[in-house]
Amino acid sequence: MEDHKIVQRNIALQRQWYGEPLGDRVRRLVVAFDVSQAYLAEVLGISAPMLSQVMSGRRAKIGNPVVLAKMIMLERKCLIPDVAAGRKEALLAALEDVKAARPTVGRDNIPVAAVTDDRLALAALREVAEDEDLTEAAKRLDEDFPAIADLLRRAGQQG
Repeated sequence: MEDHKIVQRNIALQRQWYGEPLGDRVRRLVVAFDVSQAYLAEVLGISAPMLSQVMSGRRAKIGNPVVLAKMIMLERKCLIPDVAAGRKEALLAALEDVKAARPTVGRDNIPVAAVTDDRLALAALREVAEDEDLTEAAKRLDEDFPAIADLLRRAGQQG
């Protein structure tokens, strides 16, 4: 297969697997955190050449699920008000949190943040459901999705 056809196929696979080309996602992080691609690779725990290959479509996927988990963590940190505002100390703290994180990826625990501050998620849940409904949902999910159930339970208790 010709090189450009391989790249096009890989980018199509990235859209299917990740929702959009990884190059787009990585470029947004580089801009949002005002860092080099090489430093972002270091934060994510991937080599700079490997990240470049994934971004350009020469490779279709990120093979290590922890790297993908860290990328998602960093994307979600963009929702923190001080990070979204571009405050340098918040940007650096978010990058360091993700760099130091050792997420585990399992069937029910894709990490959403490197810190235990779930205030945004808890507040959002409280806006869309009553305390009793959150508690009932937690009971229903407890066996199969304990991490989600715990978040729902905490939202229901703090309302």
